[in-house]
Amino acid sequence: MCQPPVVLSSTKIRNTARMVTAAAIDSADHRRRLLDAMSHTVARKGYADTTIADLAAEARVSRRTFYEHFGTKAECLIALYEAASDQALNVLRAEIDPRRDWHAQVEQAMLAYLSTLACNPLLLRTLFIAILGLGPEGLAARRRANQRLADFILDVVNRSPRERPLPPAFAMGIVGAINELVLQAIEQDRVAELPQLAVTASGLARAVIDGG
Repeated sequence: MCQPPVVLSSTKIRNTARMVTAAAIDSADHRRRLLDAMSHTVARKGYADTTIADLAAEARVSRRTFYEHFGTKAECLIALYEAASDQALNVLRAEIDPRRDWHAQVEQAMLAYLSTLACNPLLLRTLFIAILGLGPEGLAARRRANQRLADFILDVVNRSPRERPLPPAFAMGIVGAINELVLQAIEQDRVAELPQLAVTASGLARAVIDGG
């Protein structure tokens, strides 16, 4: 015999909605705390010596909660890398007005981007160095981040009147060159000086783009 449909009262519906919203907020907060824990713990102990128990303790969550968000320690590091990369890219987006010529904005944009990277030297070292030690997964994450940055360069440059569009390989070449400048600064313990590379980086970008 068919049962009549269950009709929830408006109060029950509101309570259910609040519970779902609260759970989503808690989940987002747990994820943020785990990423912060990865940043702090790896900067203090190094990635190899960091354990999932360390991350859970630092984030003040259970190991079960960790596994609700990440399958492995490497997944957590990759998520941190991608979040930091997106933050740096958003800084660039905020500095570039697509209605204006990019030439007049590139140096200030590079300064803002490099200053963002220099804000946390330990995190920067962790992300640029540790990500390469994760093997194919880490390289894939790095490639995705580089591609997003190259796509942004293409979008900005090719909005301006040009005889021909900037080739994608040229945009990726700019990204690769800037990454090498950053890596060199990390290796030479000169992360605090990254903002001083804005003139060099913007000059390099202009040379490649105008030559392309």
